Amino acid sequence: MQIDPTQYIRQIIRNVPDWPKPGVTFRDITPVLQDPRSFRVLIDLFVYRYMGQKLDLVAGVDARGFIVGSVLAYELNLGFVPVRKKGKLPFNTVAEEYSLEYGNASVEMHTDSVRPGQRVLLIDDLIATGGTLLAAARLLQRLGANVVEAAAIIDLPELGGSQAVKDSGLSVYTVCSFNESDR
Repeated sequence: MQIDPTQYIRQIIRNVPDWPKPGVTFRDITPVLQDPRSFRVLIDLFVYRYMGQKLDLVAGVDARGFIVGSVLAYELNLGFVPVRKKGKLPFNTVAEEYSLEYGNASVEMHTDSVRPGQRVLLIDDLIATGGTLLAAARLLQRLGANVVEAAAIIDLPELGGSQAVKDSGLSVYTVCSFNESDR
């Protein structure tokens, strides 16, 4: 029996009701990462999508984007660039602020992370409102990179983030999606 790999991954993602606050269902990827088979299937999904594309770097968003992004970069024989939360990088940085539900946050990169014209895949674990991915894409673009696509394991389409990223002109790929009613 053939199993759809995206459905396989979706079934392993843990749903944690009422976290971080009542009424919110947290989509937890740690069971996927803990199991060698599902982790390999997840990485292979991304590898198969990007192995024929001309890319120079993978940029992963702090922190779960580091896990998938660095393994993907290794598998594709590319460099990896971390997009960090503000105040975590030791060298000269450039920052981009974005809005959160209850305020603002910033992401940073080293000023020498990318060279103008480099083709970069941007990856994170989840797209909710899209603020973090949009800020990371703007940072990469400010440094001269060509962001080829934004990718994530999970899309929460009801929150509008993937549409906001698409509306910015960036292509989006996600492995699976969840609506709030999905348990």
